Amino acid sequence: MSGTSVSKLSLILEIKGKFKIRCELKRHLAPTLVGKINRSLPLSGNSHSIEKNAVYFQTSVEAGLQRTRREFKKGDITFLSVGHAICFFYSDSKTQKEMSPIGRVLDDPNLLKNVESGDEIILYCDTGAYT
Repeated sequence: MSGTSVSKLSLILEIKGKFKIRCELKRHLAPTLVGKINRSLPLSGNSHSIEKNAVYFQTSVEAGLQRTRREFKKGDITFLSVGHAICFFYSDSKTQKEMSPIGRVLDDPNLLKNVESGDEIILYCDTGAYT
């Protein structure tokens, strides 16, 4: 897998029919959780939004939280154990629920503002073929 290292996992977040953005999961943020996500890839689901701050999709990854927070920065990627959801923040936010930070969006997070409820999201390993 191109761009993947022991400490980082390079991924593509695809909004089917719209765009693709590069992101990475960082093992040191939540080692067990990132490992479970890695073994479950590719993941897909329908998009939902958290107010006007983030988009998320539910996954089959069943895991507890690690090193939780409630405040996140634009570009943060988090995991919410309720619904087994992976969240992508496109603006700074304080959340009502504890989430585990797991990575960062590498391309412009503002693209996520164009995601509509119900869009299909696919998260998979970056093989270097990204364009």
